[in-house]
Amino acid sequence: MKVQNYKEIEASQVEEGASGVKIRVVISEKDGAENFIMRVFEIEPDGYTPFHKHPWEHEVFVLRGKGIVISENKEKIIKEGDVIFIPSNEKHQFKNNQDNILEVICLIPSQQKILNAKC
Repeated sequence: MKVQNYKEIEASQVEEGASGVKIRVVISEKDGAENFIMRVFEIEPDGYTPFHKHPWEHEVFVLRGKGIVISENKEKIIKEGDVIFIPSNEKHQFKNNQDNILEVICLIPSQQKILNAKC
């Protein structure tokens, strides 16, 4: 079992296609998790994640703040407490258009499951 405050885990800057975004990988294979990886993203005011897609889904929970989630044909306002499902191969992006930090928890399949995914 692992119990740890997520803020104790070092954050790294998301570089490619992003601005003002930090990521913490809070649960992964290193912790014995075989099926999922849990990540926490911190998006600064006016920051954004890359507009991208991949062959796995996302399950996202808005921990704090407000912002926008964007797909190819939709734009939705998101706020603290909202849950978001992004299907596999759907282009998506998170933007913080507010004055405070936007923080989201994002679950993805483990790296092994991603490597074994059929594209």
